[in-house]
Amino acid sequence: MNIQIFGTKKCFDSKKAERYFKERGVKFQFIDMKEKGMSKGELNSVKQAVGGIDKMINDAHKDKDLLALLNYLSDEDKEEKILDNPQIIRTPIVRNGKKATIGYCPDVWKEWE
Repeated sequence: MNIQIFGTKKCFDSKKAERYFKERGVKFQFIDMKEKGMSKGELNSVKQAVGGIDKMINDAHKDKDLLALLNYLSDEDKEEKILDNPQIIRTPIVRNGKKATIGYCPDVWKEWE
């Protein structure tokens, strides 16, 4: 397994995801979305795995203006805006090759082992 966890250090679910893999002795790479964000290729891979860009957006985010703007953008423009503002993405995103989940999903991760 080649596990990547995209999250933030303050996100409770990101910490739970890290703990899940640590307890099982699975090595993973943690990417802090506040420091680094996602590349365009990573975003596209996750988008395909989870069923679209809209499933990646955190509807409860504080920036209501940005959320409203995303509703009126084309998918291509939406991706650019999300890459520029990675804080709008729901966390954690856990990737294993072409597979990915959003949020804390231990039932799905068990199937990866």
